[in-house]
Amino acid sequence: MGFYNKIFGNTSSKFIRNTKEIIAKINTFETDISKLADEDFPKKTQDFKDRLRKGESLDNILPEAFALVREAAKRNLGERHFDVQLIGGLALHEGKIAEMKTGEGKTLVATLPLYLNALVGEGAHLITVNDYLARLGAVLMGQVYNFLGLTVGVINSQNVSYLYDPKHTDEDKERDRVGEFKIVYDFLKPCSRKEAYEADITYGTNHEYGFDYLRDNLATSVNDLVQRRHFFAIVDEVDSILIDEARTPLIISSASGDSEDFYVKFFQIAKQLKKDTDYEVDEKLKAITLTDAGINKAENLLGVENIYTEKGIKYAHHLETAVKAQAIFERDRDYVVKEREVIIVDPFTGRLQPGRRWSEGIHQAIEAKEGVKIEKETRSSGSITFQNYFRFYKKLSGMTGTAETSAEEFLKVYNLDVMVIPTNRPVIRKDHSDLIFQSEQGKFKAIAKKIKELNEKGQPVLIGTISIEKNELLSVYLKQEGVSHVILNAKNHEKEGEIIAQAGKRSAVTIATNMAGRGIDIKLGGNPLVKKEYDFVKSVGGLFVLGTERHEARRIDNQLRGRSGRQGDPGETQFYVSLEDDLMRVFGSERIKTMMGRFGIPEDQPIENRFISRSLENAQAKIEGFHFDARKNTLEYDDVMNHQRKVIYQRRQKMMRSNKEEIENLLNQILENKENKKESEKIIEEKRNKLGDEVFFETVRRIALYTTDTLWMEHLEAMDYLRSSVNLRAYGQREPIVEYKKEGLFMFKEMEKAFKEQVFSLIQTINVEIQPKMEESSPKQTLVTSHNEPNEFSDTKKLAEKKSNIGRNDPCPCSSGRKYKKCHGA
Repeated sequence: MGFYNKIFGNTSSKFIRNTKEIIAKINTFETDISKLADEDFPKKTQDFKDRLRKGESLDNILPEAFALVREAAKRNLGERHFDVQLIGGLALHEGKIAEMKTGEGKTLVATLPLYLNALVGEGAHLITVNDYLARLGAVLMGQVYNFLGLTVGVINSQNVSYLYDPKHTDEDKERDRVGEFKIVYDFLKPCSRKEAYEADITYGTNHEYGFDYLRDNLATSVNDLVQRRHFFAIVDEVDSILIDEARTPLIISSASGDSEDFYVKFFQIAKQLKKDTDYEVDEKLKAITLTDAGINKAENLLGVENIYTEKGIKYAHHLETAVKAQAIFERDRDYVVKEREVIIVDPFTGRLQPGRRWSEGIHQAIEAKEGVKIEKETRSSGSITFQNYFRFYKKLSGMTGTAETSAEEFLKVYNLDVMVIPTNRPVIRKDHSDLIFQSEQGKFKAIAKKIKELNEKGQPVLIGTISIEKNELLSVYLKQEGVSHVILNAKNHEKEGEIIAQAGKRSAVTIATNMAGRGIDIKLGGNPLVKKEYDFVKSVGGLFVLGTERHEARRIDNQLRGRSGRQGDPGETQFYVSLEDDLMRVFGSERIKTMMGRFGIPEDQPIENRFISRSLENAQAKIEGFHFDARKNTLEYDDVMNHQRKVIYQRRQKMMRSNKEEIENLLNQILENKENKKESEKIIEEKRNKLGDEVFFETVRRIALYTTDTLWMEHLEAMDYLRSSVNLRAYGQREPIVEYKKEGLFMFKEMEKAFKEQVFSLIQTINVEIQPKMEESSPKQTLVTSHNEPNEFSDTKKLAEKKSNIGRNDPCPCSSGRKYKKCHGA
């Protein structure tokens, strides 16, 4: 507890000082709790729940609850929470971000606040970056929660869900041996999505929590809902999820768009355009601009007079998209082609992201470029940004090894304070100065020599690259030097946990894309621990982490450094940088290049220069500022949508749970401003009498849900177009976001009017056929509409998808003979 005796001045230090008394209380409970029998632990959990029901607060029971979890972990995992880990648990319980260095046991820390907040009975969520880590955490820590009498669920992609199953005692030894990096699947029992959410504690990925929220708001029955209230969440790797992924909204879509030939046609044209002559590339903004020569060439190839006429606007969009696919998006860096499918590579982790697609035709343009099957463009049925999704939680917290450099953004966007938690043991890792080379080739030659030198003395090396392409390039250099190595990148990420766990073995050489394998502990000598091997690797300097270039964000560099020097172990880190690296090429100063050339240094000879290192840091700061502004801009626009989304989704929730009184209120609102109000009331009364109350109100409920979804889908599309066009108004001295808010509000009000009109229009078409009684007690009735229209209200999503392709002047699919805009599109 010596860290309490220091004099601190910052927010983290004050927080740590204030925890001293609570930590002492937790420690006083330890003796008594250690005397409890195993069967007493679930009884204590029930006792805590009873105390909460009687009005006691979570903070009151916290010291005893934390002590109980500590003892449960000690008995099941053989691990006792350190006092610094208790401080981390307190920060998470209070809705803060706990910055804890790699190897400080964040997974174990999370058990404290998750258990405490799960006692309320409204669900406690652990949110992580991938399915593997969600399953791993649930299996490893599930034994602690189960021992305490709580249930654990897991939500994964592809609608796969599990419950923790404690019945496999035979596999317990295997889990204790390899459970930190390998999932023992015997402890996972498949279950429904709803069951996983109804567990006391649920582990899952950020994408799945967000998509389940959107899917719940497309459901047509309360029975189809899976999520509970958003009560408490801990976001693991919080910087990756709340910052790195914050610019990418979650979108649920249905297929629509242009034919395959259309994308192939524009790819063939893009191939004929030349960089700098026909188009210019802005690498900082990752954008292209067509020159006059390029536009003229494209118009000739397309056979159109003006690509920007009303007909040509579509052509202009597809042309720019095709050129972007050609000039900006690189195979094995931005995406891979696997089994004839284009799969996005996460730019921050290097992991594949199957199922995710770029929007606005980019993905289709890349598919045309790569000659694989072109999937149709999609039409959004619902969308939300991570910023707005995570704001739903009553209490949100997070943990990571690198949050302090982004503390301002966490506070401004999420109202989250960052608390830097002390390490259990002092960090003795050596962080060497950057080595700067003139060329990339010279840099890689030097890296290969350095790795060979370290390998010969048995020191393990972890090399961090920024892309799959660089991984494979470095691999060629290492083979030339005769160095045995393994590659960990997005192409073999299924094994990444097991590979990265062994990166600390004697003479191991591991090449990893960015932070692939993040979340897995690297122990010196290998995992499981072998004392003799641990001592050897420690004696040669520990794990050497070598970065092959600086990342755009300092956080990512710090994450890579943090893989070495865990729990007071020795270690070394160093970055090798060349003037041809993307960061220096795009953002670096010409003065640096001139200076390096003047020195006449060979390409594989490095220099250490404070001026160049400062230039690198300045470039990183510029990019971080640029990305922060981009995320703020995304959030500003989504805040407008968020207000509208809440109105629509609240209405849906209300309609799904609606009773007779609420349906009558809706009908009154619909009739309120009708010109022929009496006649309209008469129509509704006739339908009600003919159908009977039960059938009539259920039908109106379904119609209201269906109409809401159809109009909301059209509104999302219109708002997307508005957002893409509103920036042009800046040329007329008008603020784009102000224009977006103003027009967005007008469009929303128009949608609300259309909702009332369409619901009334559809009510008029309802008829009923009485079927023969199947059972005396419950006669069945089948609802039909006029014009022999199928019963769309039984499956809202299918009909929304079906109608998404219908033009307003096309014949209505209900077979009425009228145009869609005059019938069901009215």
